[in-house]
Amino acid sequence: MKRLKRMLAHEEGAATAEYAIATMAAVGFAGLLVAILRSDEVRGILTDLVHRALTFAG
Repeated sequence: MKRLKRMLAHEEGAATAEYAIATMAAVGFAGLLVAILRSDEVRGILTDLVHRALTFAG
């Protein structure tokens, strides 16, 4: 049991570091999506898609 505790003691900050890396990856991905969605071409495609969907429904 003492050996297991000693082995796990080296892993104490691992979960926090993993959360930090995952958060940074999510922030980077969100920034990329914002940059893509700000372009006029993509905005036009999305607007046209929504317009066609609403026109089809009613």
